[in-house]
Amino acid sequence: MGRKKLEEENPDSKYGEPAKFDPTFKGPINKRGCTDIICCILFLAVILGYLAVGILAWLYGDPRHVLYPRNSTGWYCGTGENKDRPNLFYFDLLKCAMSVNVIATALNGFQCPTTQVCVKECPTGFWAATLLDYGKQPDEVFDPNLCVPSINLNDPELNVKEIVDQELCPFFHIPTISVLGRCLPDVNLLGGIPPDFASIPGLPSSTNETISLIKNGTGDILNGFNARDIGVRIFEDFASAWPWILVGLLIAMVVSMLFLLLLRFIAPVMVWVLIIGVLGAGAYGIWHCYWEYDGYKKRSASITDVGFTTNFDIYLQVQETWLAFLIIISVTEAIILLTLIFLRNRIRIAISIIQESSRAIGYMMSALAYPLVTFVLILVCVAYWGATALYLATSGAPVYKVVALNSTANGCEGINGTTYCNPENFSSTAYPTCPSAHCIFIKYNEEGLFQRNLFNLQIYNAVAFLWCVNFVIALGQCTLAGAFASYYWAFNKPADIPMFPVCGGFIRSLRYHVGSLAFGSLILTLVQIVRIILEYIDHKTKSSQNAIARFILCCMKCCLWCLEKFIKFLNRNAYIMIAIYGKNFCVSAKNAFKLLMRNILRVVVLDKVTDLLLFFGKLLVVGGVGVLSFFFFSGRILLPGSTFRSETLNYYWMPIITVVFGSFLIAHGFFNVYNMCVDTLFLCFLEDLERNDGSLQKPYYMSKDLMKILNKSNKAPKKQKGSD
Repeated sequence: MGRKKLEEENPDSKYGEPAKFDPTFKGPINKRGCTDIICCILFLAVILGYLAVGILAWLYGDPRHVLYPRNSTGWYCGTGENKDRPNLFYFDLLKCAMSVNVIATALNGFQCPTTQVCVKECPTGFWAATLLDYGKQPDEVFDPNLCVPSINLNDPELNVKEIVDQELCPFFHIPTISVLGRCLPDVNLLGGIPPDFASIPGLPSSTNETISLIKNGTGDILNGFNARDIGVRIFEDFASAWPWILVGLLIAMVVSMLFLLLLRFIAPVMVWVLIIGVLGAGAYGIWHCYWEYDGYKKRSASITDVGFTTNFDIYLQVQETWLAFLIIISVTEAIILLTLIFLRNRIRIAISIIQESSRAIGYMMSALAYPLVTFVLILVCVAYWGATALYLATSGAPVYKVVALNSTANGCEGINGTTYCNPENFSSTAYPTCPSAHCIFIKYNEEGLFQRNLFNLQIYNAVAFLWCVNFVIALGQCTLAGAFASYYWAFNKPADIPMFPVCGGFIRSLRYHVGSLAFGSLILTLVQIVRIILEYIDHKTKSSQNAIARFILCCMKCCLWCLEKFIKFLNRNAYIMIAIYGKNFCVSAKNAFKLLMRNILRVVVLDKVTDLLLFFGKLLVVGGVGVLSFFFFSGRILLPGSTFRSETLNYYWMPIITVVFGSFLIAHGFFNVYNMCVDTLFLCFLEDLERNDGSLQKPYYMSKDLMKILNKSNKAPKKQKGSD
């Protein structure tokens, strides 16, 4: 009974008692201690382990495995002794088809069981050794640039047949292009294969079958897409257009900054114009729906005449559909109008806080530069994660096995790609019955303690990366919150604002609250990991799912998405309280949540108004700069005296995409600072209302505009009468 009576007297008591006045509180507390020490130690241990994983990956890994192709003997193309031969050429692509080659199937696709050599240029035409060529000298038949480097075509002991059987030179080649350093067939030219290829020994008797096997052997590798050539062309475009790309990004930065600084003047106008625009759109929708309804009603077009049909356009031609639209839009319009009438004062408070945020940023211009710090730190995390993942994926020594390149020859039946070998001391004379036996590179060693745990290390790499990125974002939020809180709690602005508030917030966050920031980012990381696991399960089981399983997975993903959004919201406000009061994460999150719940209507209104303004701000910056860059790079805007011409670009859309994406990142960085400023000042405003009453002992710290909206004021000190 006592608790119920207390809640009736104070309906907000279930969300905690309002903050009490503290005469010593003047903004972010300077005398504070370290918080969440256990989580700080855990985070530092994970970082040390992350560094150890990176060192081990660097010691055992070799990124050349993926940066450069390797020939049959394991040497890299495009580096070392093969520096002038960057492309890998396959002698017989027909042997790469696992569907027709037993050896290729036994190797599980790790390597194509045919001789591969590094060449300077990929062959660009059709050629094959005919029956007449078998009677000629080898140097008259073969191109030495496409043969194994150790062969001497002038050796009298070799003939064309022996060279073909031992795969010392290719007995045919087709037009190829370099795709990621590998000579793969140009599928656009395969239709021009000469008819005499049907009579070449070793090839199918049908040219159509040859074409089919070649396509099967190469798989669907980019379908002749010349990635390297396009990459070079894009690089050329960036080389010629980079000054103008920087100009576009500079314009985006200036427009973003001006938009934020001008919000103190244009925020009320923008908000009410947008609200009136929404109401006007709703009013037009009501009129249009009534006009359509009235027209179809006069024509007696009823849904009873249509019945059920899968053609949904038919339903737009009956009166009942437009009547339903009319009712829905009218109800929505009425709800919006009633909301505006009852929440008009809270909307004015939200606008005033937005204007105050613009003033705060005007006094702390250095806060707009802090996103660069966050960007650099995240870039370091991404680079370290990518490098570690690459080195881990390429760790392990190369594995070589004995393979019969001509598996159909007599005496080669026992060679099935299971015998290990060393290419440096391998000799085909050890297999006298199978002259095509070669020692070729298969894959990278997966044995050993380190190699067996590569998957676990990759998981550790991913988890540590997510935690570090979330920590960097949390550090930025706490830093900016400390700076903007020091602005709000300065009674005489800007005289009482401390020197270098952003630096002060950054130092306090790193010195005292690494553990709390790590705690909050860890909770968010765990939720993100569960979401990733669900996405992986959904991707792997998509083909075998039934409708119920898909529905359950969809619900789980939706719930986790909502949970992640809520945790981000809670963490953001917890970091603000940490920056102000220096308490641990749990206490700060609890106090922030209860403070917001005691003012839930103000929270909702401010959040929606801010989101609306920042959305149109981003639309203005990104859309405006994107349109300007389109007209410039497409040649529709010509600058007098400029040496740049759009005709010199290979792909004019690449600079446009770069400018648009860069403008979005710039606008996102600036507006995130602004959003953090709004959230911080809002929490301080709520605390100010609960702590103070406007008396001489407990004056308000809020702006005069806010006090005017709330019909509050600070009492002025009484003037003492002077003595005569």
